[in-house]
Amino acid sequence: MYRKHLIYFLSTVLIISLIFPTQLIANEPEEQQIDLAPSSHSAILIDADTGTIIFEKNAHDRLPPASITKVMTMLLIMEALDSGKIQKDEMVRTSEYAASMGGSQIFLEEGEEMSVEDMLKGIAMASGNDASVAMAEKIAGSEEMFVQMMNDRAKALGLENTHFENSNGLPSSEHYSSAHDIAIMSKELLKHEMITQFTSKYQDYLRKDTDDPFWLVNTNKLVRFYQGADGLKTGYTSEAKYCLAATAKRNDMRVIAVVLGEPTTKSRNYEVSKLFDYAFSQYTNYPIFKPGEMIGTIPIEKGDVRNIEIVAKQQYSVLMKKGESKENIKHEIELESEIKAPVALGQTVGKLKIYQNEEKIKEIDLDSPIEVKEASYWQILKRTIEKVLFIQKKDEQETENESNHLEENSQE
Repeated sequence: MYRKHLIYFLSTVLIISLIFPTQLIANEPEEQQIDLAPSSHSAILIDADTGTIIFEKNAHDRLPPASITKVMTMLLIMEALDSGKIQKDEMVRTSEYAASMGGSQIFLEEGEEMSVEDMLKGIAMASGNDASVAMAEKIAGSEEMFVQMMNDRAKALGLENTHFENSNGLPSSEHYSSAHDIAIMSKELLKHEMITQFTSKYQDYLRKDTDDPFWLVNTNKLVRFYQGADGLKTGYTSEAKYCLAATAKRNDMRVIAVVLGEPTTKSRNYEVSKLFDYAFSQYTNYPIFKPGEMIGTIPIEKGDVRNIEIVAKQQYSVLMKKGESKENIKHEIELESEIKAPVALGQTVGKLKIYQNEEKIKEIDLDSPIEVKEASYWQILKRTIEKVLFIQKKDEQETENESNHLEENSQE
């Protein structure tokens, strides 16, 4: 009896599946995404301006990042430069520990001094493990303290699958990241435009004016062989295999591609090139504001400056499929009507809202580009006097105009 019912049930299911096949696959995606990086363990392709994900594969898997770790190291170096904590021409002394690093290096000797600029060049182009540690010690006092800074910065960026144990990516059990997280930190690094001056060079020299100049050749061959490629960082260990966080820019569009766990350098470069080709052939960027373009002005109450000019720190844009209409893209700016001093550098003072087909697709915080302190007593007094004099002058002008008008009427 049981067997008879089972046969009847299976027959019914088969008949229904033949008559109504679409009902059984209704929840499946209409189009299966093509794997653009089949040789990689994980990969991601994003638009650098908007952060929009164009393609991803196992993008949140925790994997050893090898020397791609140095993307975060370079980010902290650039932030230290921007804040004035260090200068490009400042000399960095190499410790015994930094000089002892194995793997890829620029062969620093204990006690050797090299400028911040040359150290950064050695990290960006030659993936110098020794230079990474030397810079970590310069900025934080020790590599351990620098690693804490790296992890704090990762947390601030919302990187949930990243943890660092060193500044250079040498193998360590709890040292990991993901393709997604690497793309985010790469996006942040690229906000510092100076970095591509280093990452885009194919070859250069260190110790130029010595008897032993050191020839640098960029480990990222795409900067020479792919149009528009200008960074960022390669990586390799036997555990991580071949990895690459790369970026390329054509016209107003910059993209970031990350591949992890590639079997060879050839497959790594080929698949990143393939990701770039796909992005540039299928998508375009519609700029809302270009870098440095004026967005608006905010008056400051009782500040040491009277107004803050808000300009675009970077390109604010919308990623669109090629051929898609731009007519349905709108934006609005919301700025504070007035702010009372003090105002902190980077304090949010407004928002840029972008809409597509009346639906909000993006909201960007607009930050103060300067610090505004409270005006001094003498500044306030001066402004008060200027205001009184301006009002008096205005009243006198209006009185004179009325007098002239009456005189003209009397002559008529």
